[in-house]
Amino acid sequence: MWLLLAFISAALLGVYDVSKKAALKDNAVIPVLVLNTVISTLIFLPFSLDFACGWHLFSGTPFDTYPFQDPENHISLLHAHLLLVLKSVIVLSSWIFGYYGLKHLPITIVGPINATRPVMVLLGAIFIFGERPNLLQWAGILVAFLSIFLLSRSSKKEKIEFKSNRWILFVAVSTVFGAISGLYDRFLMNRLMPMFVQSWYVIYQMLMMTVVLLAVWYPRRKSDTPFRWSWWIPTISVFIAMADIAYLSALKEPGSMIAVISLIRRGSVLVSFLFGALLFKEKNLKAKAFDLSLTLLGMILIWLGSR
Repeated sequence: MWLLLAFISAALLGVYDVSKKAALKDNAVIPVLVLNTVISTLIFLPFSLDFACGWHLFSGTPFDTYPFQDPENHISLLHAHLLLVLKSVIVLSSWIFGYYGLKHLPITIVGPINATRPVMVLLGAIFIFGERPNLLQWAGILVAFLSIFLLSRSSKKEKIEFKSNRWILFVAVSTVFGAISGLYDRFLMNRLMPMFVQSWYVIYQMLMMTVVLLAVWYPRRKSDTPFRWSWWIPTISVFIAMADIAYLSALKEPGSMIAVISLIRRGSVLVSFLFGALLFKEKNLKAKAFDLSLTLLGMILIWLGSR
């Protein structure tokens, strides 16, 4: 079941990436991100209220809002919320860098870079949890890094230098934070329930982004890219909400593996790459498709090594 949920999450993430790209076209990044967190909070508000008000309307369902996995042996509620605050910081760090990078780069470049996130998750598992990759996993890591090297060369045709382009650096930083988020989610799912995590951390995200909006963007809004409403903005929130529910539910399933789930979710790059070609009319697709195929080969090798 967790594999099916991971594939569903991957498909939804692909549409989410496309929605971000469309919403950010000639638009201010911070307000778009703030509205994303506001709409996400509204989507999950019934679940956070269910727990806060003690209604228990979803008790016994997959959307149960009870916080703890083990009712008899759990951390304090304050500790649980502090863990979610940290999750919000990690995710928002990934989003802020990622949104800016995606705004200024073709999605057919951003997608393959993001697709290397499972490599970083695996490396994190090596250094944090002491895991030791086998031969196939090492081969997958090397092939994935080779694909990034080739992507940097093919991107020169669009005058995008990986070494000096700050938006490439933004996407790389976003990918690192995304990998940290994946490892942290595994940690959380050993302690907390998916809907509790999802329905509360979006609230902390909204509060944090409101502070960023008022302190960073609003004072210099007249000199920055102006904000304009786009119906792609609520689409971002809807698809990331559904993708995250499927993702956290997959992590909660017995026997699920974060390295494999992270790998499957990066299959979203196929959706975003297709839309980059059809919807955004991006260039140099043949070379990028070859680079992407190497990235996917690396992911397959990691998957085979993780079985």
